[in-house]
Amino acid sequence: MAKVASAVRQVVSKAILFELRDPRVTGVTVLNVEVAADLRTAKVYVSILGDEKAAKLSLKGLEAARGWIQSRIVDELDLRLTPVLSFVIDPGVKKSIEVSKLLREITPMADSGEETAVTDDVEELDDDDESPDGEEE
Repeated sequence: MAKVASAVRQVVSKAILFELRDPRVTGVTVLNVEVAADLRTAKVYVSILGDEKAAKLSLKGLEAARGWIQSRIVDELDLRLTPVLSFVIDPGVKKSIEVSKLLREITPMADSGEETAVTDDVEELDDDDESPDGEEE
């Protein structure tokens, strides 16, 4: 199943990136393909750059080109059945970009604050170490 899913992902990716001429489909990356055990269906997980409106437009373009993309699978792969494709937007890439941006915004503030806090802690430790060790005996 993993080999079939990988082969389908490769064919679908190549078809979308290099052969599909629909102007609605832009900024699409095929992330993963899950093929059902009976090879009748396959979920294609895609990431679409841009805002939500652009993502919906690209998804409609992909749905419209589904039959053509399935014909590319037939031409390139020797399968018993051709899976019916369904496209699903995977928000993971967008979320990771958002988290990365947030971390970059927080990091400069944290660096300056952490350096001060660490420096103060070290100075307090140095003050404690200066007391003589043998006074309490």
